[in-house]
Amino acid sequence: MSLLPKEFLDAHHHFCDTSKNGTTFHKFLAKLLPDSSYLADDYRRDVINPLEEAGIKFQGSIHMECLPDDGINEVNWITNSIIQDSPSNSRGIIKGIIASCNLAQDILIVENELQQLSQVDRVRGIRWILDCVGGFDGKNATHIATTRNDCIDYLRGSDGGYDGQVVPSFEQGFALLEKYNLTFDLQCAPAQLVAASELCSKYPNIKVVIDHLGKPKSLLGADIEENRNNTKLDETELTVWREGMKCIAKNKNVYVKISMLGYAIPGWIRTEARIELMKSLVRETVEIFGPKRCMVATNFHIDTATSDSGGLSDVG
Repeated sequence: MSLLPKEFLDAHHHFCDTSKNGTTFHKFLAKLLPDSSYLADDYRRDVINPLEEAGIKFQGSIHMECLPDDGINEVNWITNSIIQDSPSNSRGIIKGIIASCNLAQDILIVENELQQLSQVDRVRGIRWILDCVGGFDGKNATHIATTRNDCIDYLRGSDGGYDGQVVPSFEQGFALLEKYNLTFDLQCAPAQLVAASELCSKYPNIKVVIDHLGKPKSLLGADIEENRNNTKLDETELTVWREGMKCIAKNKNVYVKISMLGYAIPGWIRTEARIELMKSLVRETVEIFGPKRCMVATNFHIDTATSDSGGLSDVG
């Protein structure tokens, strides 16, 4: 009996082309990935063709925003350049789009953007990256995307402080998602999950999808030669993640993506012991949420290793 699925819908991947868009709506991304492109043909080569060669029917994908300066312009580019202008065998790849919108902006601006985005056929939801445990230093769990807003913790902070309360302006924008029937992709650090749970419980009609397994980071430490045989998980990080995931899973409007496994355990495919630890983490996630609230995603945007680990490993 084959253990492979019969079909696959990729719940999260990215297209970008900073060589063409780096002076318009992808200026921020161009600083991180100058003259970089990952488009439909690349995705077909890396994801679709291998799936089909393995006998797995590819059902489509969800395109995830890729840190644009202007979410509406990025959606228009995806719609016009990728969906409409691609060769016929690539035109049907994208079944849905998760767009970018800074929900903490002036509420009139937020509403105007959400209104425009909701009118685009394939737009299904919004993501605004929230991973923040302090200032960005490239080592902690704070995502570089939060530097766009001075690393404010919108889930636990007020006016940039950490007083345990969601920033009011962000909550106002988040609440508008229900009006426009849009979902929210929650990308945050494990330490923020409890606060995120409180927000989700206040708005049960807004569907929320946790990105990348809830983002536990480097549970076995760095993927370096002298650490390759380590099988002792970081219990402190694991406990924070586990308590946060169990808390937020109580909200039936919350789902989770099983993706970016290499961020949780960089180099997880190197040894059988690491593979088993990764399997146990995935199984625990499924047990917490139940299989009907879990989905699988590739996060493809550059290459296998980077897409899997966020740059923490050179394998994936």
